[in-house]
Amino acid sequence: MSNDSITPSLTEFPNAPVSWSPQDSETIAEAEGLDLTADHWEVIQALQEYFARNDGPVKVRELQDALHERFHQIGGRRKLFQILPGGPVAQGCRLAGLQSPPGSVDLSFGSVY
Repeated sequence: MSNDSITPSLTEFPNAPVSWSPQDSETIAEAEGLDLTADHWEVIQALQEYFARNDGPVKVRELQDALHERFHQIGGRRKLFQILPGGPVAQGCRLAGLQSPPGSVDLSFGSVY
């Protein structure tokens, strides 16, 4: 993963939701104070791939574990929370054009995954 700011093409996201485009992510990121880098795009691709492979309800814990496993060599959860301070699942899903799984944000506990 690198930190170069880039705008990838839609063809780099074969598992993207039909109504999603990279420009959608850039708009959301700007509103949330993020400058999208290659790291962010890699997480977006991973989320879209996970949702495409797991038809049916997605469980937040399983998704967290899958992300941690995929990115463990560069720091796992710690790195994911550094680049997505709104939560790698909650904020990542927003950027990827996906519906966050239930329980990814629990403001009563102050938790964001």
